[in-house]
Amino acid sequence: MKLRVQFYAQLRDLAGAQVVDVDLPEDAAVSDLLQGVYARFPALRSHDKTILVAAGLEFVDRNYKLKPGAEISIMPPVQGG
Repeated sequence: MKLRVQFYAQLRDLAGAQVVDVDLPEDAAVSDLLQGVYARFPALRSHDKTILVAAGLEFVDRNYKLKPGAEISIMPPVQGG
């Protein structure tokens, strides 16, 4: 399945891209996506413990099963003020 992945803030800078397309097996979870992203952009791996992932408009956990065509956002922790 094809997914569009968007990076935000310093993660965008580390990846060197704002948006990438990723191809994964049909039964892939967020954890599978992240492993593929880290293989492609190794600098992001050091942020693994704090990365937030959203599918559409909702934050999802690492076990969330991805859906074809989903727009995925990968971002650092959200800070307010």
